[in-house]
Amino acid sequence: MPDKSKEKDNLCTACPDCGSHHKNTPRDESSNRQLQNRLNRMIGQLNGIKKMLDDNRYCGDILTQIAAVESALRSFGYIILQDHMETCVVEEIKNGNLQIVGEAVDLIKKLK
Repeated sequence: MPDKSKEKDNLCTACPDCGSHHKNTPRDESSNRQLQNRLNRMIGQLNGIKKMLDDNRYCGDILTQIAAVESALRSFGYIILQDHMETCVVEEIKNGNLQIVGEAVDLIKKLK
């Protein structure tokens, strides 16, 4: 039997301040911590690139660091996409919403 609490947490709700819609994807503490750590490393890399610019470092070195951040961000996106496919998309398909497939394809296109 599906976990109703997770389904409830994943419902679309309107933001009272701006009226936009938000969906919640519950993540366990360990997964969330790993994602936050990855994100913090990327923020550190971006700050490093800023410092390299401030120090007038060699363009090739800066470009190498940019490539590293792009790669890390792409990997981060694929982790989020996999989580989305395994949770949100599967749940929506089980509920009969096949339009979610088109949304998933659009998200995949954005990551390329």
